[in-house]
This record gives sequence, C-alpha cells and structure tokens, in this order.
Amino acid sequence: MAKVNNYGLFRYLLLLFLLAQCKNQGNQAVVVTKKGEKNYSKTKDTVPKGMIWIPGGLFMQGAVNHDINAMAHEKPVHKVRVDGFFMDINEVTNAEFSEFVAQTDYVTLAEREINWEEMKKQLPEGTPKPADSLLQAGSLVFKSIATTNLYDYSQWWQWTIGANWKHPQGPDSSIKGKENNPVVHIAYEDALAYCKWKGRRLPTEAEWEYAARGGSGATIHSWGNEVTALAEMANTWTGQFPQQNTKKDGFEGLSPVKTYAPNGYGLYDMAGNVWEWTNDWYNSNYYRELGLNNGTALNPEGAAKPFNKNNPYAQERIIKGGSFLCNASYCASYRISSRMASSLDSAMEHLGFRTVKGAYQK
Repeated sequence: MAKVNNYGLFRYLLLLFLLAQCKNQGNQAVVVTKKGEKNYSKTKDTVPKGMIWIPGGLFMQGAVNHDINAMAHEKPVHKVRVDGFFMDINEVTNAEFSEFVAQTDYVTLAEREINWEEMKKQLPEGTPKPADSLLQAGSLVFKSIATTNLYDYSQWWQWTIGANWKHPQGPDSSIKGKENNPVVHIAYEDALAYCKWKGRRLPTEAEWEYAARGGSGATIHSWGNEVTALAEMANTWTGQFPQQNTKKDGFEGLSPVKTYAPNGYGLYDMAGNVWEWTNDWYNSNYYRELGLNNGTALNPEGAAKPFNKNNPYAQERIIKGGSFLCNASYCASYRISSRMASSLDSAMEHLGFRTVKGAYQK
C-alpha cells in the first residue's frame, strides 16, 4: 500500500510550475512522573457560540497497536494529559471567514503577490527568476488524473493563478451557495490572524488528537475501528485515487460542515473533508525523542524546532484529520493518529482549520 506525504508540497509544486514556465518557536513537552499527575476536571458554565467544552483527561497519543496503516512518525504511542478546553464544533466556514475579512479587510497569503526575494530563500541557490507574469497570487488546486504512480503528487496538484479562499477552484469559481463549506486555501498565518481576531488559538496536536478520540479510547478512527463505516462517517475519496471518485459518501469535493455524524464529544469532521492546522512544529523525530521514561507529557506543545529529514530547510507545522482526497490506497489519513507536515506558506484546496480556547483564555 502506497503511503505518500506532502512534505514541502506548496514550495515543491510552485517551483515545478515556475521552472516549467521559463521561526515562532514551540516548547518541548513538560514531563511529569505518574506520582506528579494531577486531576484536571474543571468544567465551564459559559460555552462560546459554536464551540463545545472538551473535558481534560489522560490518553495515549500516537498510533494504536492494531493500526496496520500506521506510519513511523506516528510512533511510539505515549501517555499525555491535557487540560480541558473549548473547541469549534466544526471547521471554520466560508461564512465565518467572510465575517472576519469584512470586519478587518484581511488579505490571505494566497491573494498576495509573490515576493521573489523571500521565495528564493527557500529554493536551491542559482534558481532563475521566472517571468513577472508568472509570479502572481494563487494557490494549489486538485485536478483528477489517470495515473498509477501515487508517489508523484505533482501530477494532481496544479498551481492556479487566482485561486484563493473566495475562488477555491480558480478565478472563475465562487463560494456563493457554499457558505457552510469549510474555508480553504488558508495558510498558517491566515489561521493565526483569524484566531487573534476571534480571541482564540490553534489547537496543539495533542489537544486535537485527544478531542478527535471523543472519549473512545484506543480506536483507529473517531467512530471506532471499522473502516467499512468510512463512507457513512466522513468525506474522503471513494473509488480509485486520483482518477475516479464514486461519490459513495455523497461528495466528490468539499462537503458542508455537520454533514456527517459527530464524534463522542459532539465534534464534526474530525476525519476527512479538510486538513486542519495545529500549532505544533513538525519534527519527524519528536515522538521518538520525547523521552517520557514511563511518565506523562503534560499539555505538550510539540517539538522545540521543526525538522523534516526529507526537507531539512522547511519550516513546517503539523496538520491533522485528512481530507476529501484521502483514500486507503493513497494515505489513509482519516485515522486519528495520522499527521502531516505542511509548510507555513502552504495554501491548498483541502487545507483549513478550527480554533480552540483555553478555560481561562480571555
């Protein structure tokens, strides 16, 4: 079974496109021994609109032992305790993001002209500058294609000038009538800007994974272990990826939020539909180097610095949940423990976010 990661996807594909045409730092986990564990059971009387209270607790983060699709960077499983927090019931929608833009005049990264001086810092030395007509605002849009090579993701991602959150498939597309779809083409800094306006933040990977489990314990999926229920429980790719989608789950592309049943905590779309930003740096060695020594990570915030052995110069954050493009033959990233690296400037048709708020966060 092929397993494909989109490490540095945005930069890699943009580079391919252009050539064809011519640190905010996290903290390491705080570790306490079993004797040092505390009971965090605080609840809140007032729940912000559109959010739900996730009670704190202890859980095992990472791939469960019976997950045959688990990847190396999802292991080893380790004990984590998180404090309670509020979380958006669903992914941030077009309607919600539209309100933010209307009140702030915010311009997303995908809508801004490309700064070559900044971009070339991420590229191999000596890369020639493309024509100015090509260095225009845009984003990555999925295009179905007949292929048996599932390792070359540049085949089905197309750099599209004029693609952004208001025009998800390109300049001729629109979000009219799709107000309840999750907003996409959102880069990391765009998500942070929305969070600041809303008085919230992005979840840590541990918070996201704990919430996705919905109190279910050591299960592979947010609904249990049975993958046969996938089409009923999540918006993913049904059929042969990337050329044919049977729409068995009812959709070929994005679906409105709250289309499928919620998990045990009442959260929607914790599997499929769109990938979701977290605040943690992606470091492929983090789980192995956590060094718990049979203790517990208390409210971990991920690696202290990013590292990706396949893209050592990349500045990447972790995204979770999978998307409408996830397929068993491709990545099976609708699993709870699945994690992916995404560069800070990534803006794609299947990438969005949801927010959280701490119990004492103003």
